[in-house]
Amino acid sequence: MSEMSTDQKFTVRRVPPFRGDIVGSFLRPAALKKARSEFKEGKISAAELRNVEDQEIRRLVEKEKAAGLKSVTDGEFRRSWWHLDFLWGLNGVEKKLSQKGYPFHGLETRPETIRLSGRIRFGDHPFLKHFQFLRDAAGSSVIPRQTIPAPAQLWAELFREGNREETAAVYPDLEKLKEDIITAYRDAVRAFYQIGCRNLQLDDCTWGMLCDKNYRNFLKKSGGDPDKDARLFAELDNGVLKGRPSDMTVCMHICRGNYHSSWASSGGYEPVAETLFGSVGVDAFYLEFDSDRAGGFEPLCHIRNQMVVLGLVTTKSPVLESPDLLRKRVAEASKYLPLDRLCLGTQCGFASTEEGNLLTEEEQWKKVRLVLETARSIWGE
Repeated sequence: MSEMSTDQKFTVRRVPPFRGDIVGSFLRPAALKKARSEFKEGKISAAELRNVEDQEIRRLVEKEKAAGLKSVTDGEFRRSWWHLDFLWGLNGVEKKLSQKGYPFHGLETRPETIRLSGRIRFGDHPFLKHFQFLRDAAGSSVIPRQTIPAPAQLWAELFREGNREETAAVYPDLEKLKEDIITAYRDAVRAFYQIGCRNLQLDDCTWGMLCDKNYRNFLKKSGGDPDKDARLFAELDNGVLKGRPSDMTVCMHICRGNYHSSWASSGGYEPVAETLFGSVGVDAFYLEFDSDRAGGFEPLCHIRNQMVVLGLVTTKSPVLESPDLLRKRVAEASKYLPLDRLCLGTQCGFASTEEGNLLTEEEQWKKVRLVLETARSIWGE
């Protein structure tokens, strides 16, 4: 701890991200899992399921407050996926089964995806009511956070195996597709802002895939260009961010896959650092650094004026990290980005899908407390 035992004064964080932070999703409680199962079986109504969701979200928010989190989420308790539920709620997008699930290290997910039924628009999206409920449950002592998949994630899903032809049928001109995605997301940002959202998080696995050497080689052999994809994703991200309200914090979480404690991609941030960190205009990045698969901290030198939440505490395992080791790693990261621009967090959510990772709720909260207590020992807040 000697590396950080200084008299340095740190900026007190009044807006997200906070010195001790999380990514967003939480393990689904047993009562919620039971209700979702009974709803699928036709044993309870949608209203009865919603009542259970409401109750469990209120309980979760109180637990988040009690733990000391300054920005709270609804745990994504109303979703089955971290991304697809939002995409299914867009006008012109509908749910469909895919031939295969997403491939993970040793696992495969449920085979679900999207198809286009018309041009993409943002309308009366169900997530708006979800946020209003969270806003009211959170009260005035903490900041409610809305998490949604990044626009590049929608683009990637539209060209996932089996979707390309259906996408081309609606959008033979890809420039029109790009324009409609940006417009839909801008409308989403505006709509969330109007109902009180001041903390929006864009979750993204596309950048994580572009860090993976095997995936980059696959793209090249298939006639693709990973660097061109990176420029496209940055264009989508920045198109959405253009003109956003100045008092709305927008952050981005870069993920390498999080399903039932497994992962999808591997590799350090070097291949995308210059484009991602050097050009995408979010206020902060939540970055995975919980394993050797994420590489070193050197790419942080490409960060411009953003904050970075170091995802050093894994949500994939119940084993608690050593506070001393966490402090040491934060000190290592501060060689590339000033300590005042760093925060400490979890590497991902605890349940990016409703299946959840392989740990208990008690172990989950121990992880949250570890993050907060370690952050206080470093930054004093």
